[in-house]
Amino acid sequence: MTIEHDEEIGAREAMQDVKEPLIEHRKINGHENKSYSQGNGDKGSNLVVFISTMVAVMGSFEFGSCVGYTAPTQTSIIKDLNLSVAEFSLFGSILSIGAVLGATTSGRIADHFGRKGALAMSTVSCIIGWVAIYFSREAMSLDIGRFLTGYGIGVSSYVVPIYIGEIAPKNLRGGLGTLNQLMIVIGASTACFVGTIVTWRVLALTGIIPCIILLVGLIYIPESPRWLAKAGQMKRFESALRMLRGKDADISTEAYEIQEYIETIEHLPKVRMLDLFQQRYKRSVTIGVGLMLLQQLGGANGMGFYASEMFVAAGFPSGKFGIIMYASIQIPITAIGAMLMDRSGRKPLLLVSSAGTFFGCFLVGSAFLAKRFGFFVTEAPYLVLGGALLYIGSFSIGAGAIPWVMMAEIFPINVKGVAGGLVNLVHWFCAWAVSYTFNFFFNYSAAGTFYFYAAACALNVLFVAKLVPETKGKTLEDIQVTINQIK
Repeated sequence: MTIEHDEEIGAREAMQDVKEPLIEHRKINGHENKSYSQGNGDKGSNLVVFISTMVAVMGSFEFGSCVGYTAPTQTSIIKDLNLSVAEFSLFGSILSIGAVLGATTSGRIADHFGRKGALAMSTVSCIIGWVAIYFSREAMSLDIGRFLTGYGIGVSSYVVPIYIGEIAPKNLRGGLGTLNQLMIVIGASTACFVGTIVTWRVLALTGIIPCIILLVGLIYIPESPRWLAKAGQMKRFESALRMLRGKDADISTEAYEIQEYIETIEHLPKVRMLDLFQQRYKRSVTIGVGLMLLQQLGGANGMGFYASEMFVAAGFPSGKFGIIMYASIQIPITAIGAMLMDRSGRKPLLLVSSAGTFFGCFLVGSAFLAKRFGFFVTEAPYLVLGGALLYIGSFSIGAGAIPWVMMAEIFPINVKGVAGGLVNLVHWFCAWAVSYTFNFFFNYSAAGTFYFYAAACALNVLFVAKLVPETKGKTLEDIQVTINQIK
């Protein structure tokens, strides 16, 4: 038996044995430690957790601002800068190309500079990008600005849910994690609303506002205690955890469990991208990649980026009414999803959400097909609008938020950087593919485009039903051990 084989067996045994010392420590005089089950001590406070979360999700608001920017501005940008449809499609989709690069580097940046450092770097990139868009006089500078904002949100799309997942007590983690998607939706909706009344240049400047709020807020919020423990900064670790749980909270049990878990996984080999495909990480990677892949192949970015043109093609004289309706429904339904996250659980919401997106895409595709053959011509615009609203409502209640929440839950901390980079890479590559090809596919066959999206949504239902576990009410350490113990 080789040394490498011995090390691999030892690593697997260490991973399997993580749970035992944690369980033993939780038992005090023969019963479970109830203070930890509440996420903090009896005298604890979640105020700093809420404040830190609200600062972090300014990055999510910025994400939404970037995504929603093109929907109300397509016509005016094409006219002002004399762009072709292909040039605007490149401008719209190059956000995702930048995000692919951001996703590729996000895990390493977050592991090396910390969660706060990564958020600061992503924010600066977005600010530079918005300024470049504002001053653009031709396609090149427009694309450069869009690329830089894409890079910024590619990094933050990984770091924000990871940071929230690592600072939140387990009983609040799902709901707080959903605020990530809620703020993305609010940012996108705000961009759609404001874009109908201001010029595209002014709209670019509004994208800087959440960046400034985030940069200032980062000065005052604590770093992730789990990252500090992993980095060996034990004094800052204890200080950050006490700050998050309240000065009167008993943090001893939670601090012990975090340190015990990190000490155990430190015995595992250093993980590279190729190592993620080993047996012990197979289930986590399959879940993370599958959720992100099917989320994007369901057409979210295509429908969101080019909603205005879709509604005009359906028969509305202007896309503004459809955009306003499309944007308005996202916020309340995403808020409902946030409230249901820790009550109904992740898996039931994902199943309902994925089924709803399937029916929404199928209805939109059928409306365009009927219109093509001269049926329901008068009703077609309203059928398209109804299908789009069903789609975005269903997406907002689960499929939009839950993959990001679960991404922060399912990976052990020793592979979060590498695994997060891979999952983000898959997400943004698929987002680019959908956003770049939408206009071409839509012009060729509107019905076929949405039937393809419907098929991806149907596949997502089967994927969730068969492979995705429920993580509601479990600690991060318990989730990761449970997943890796499933053969």
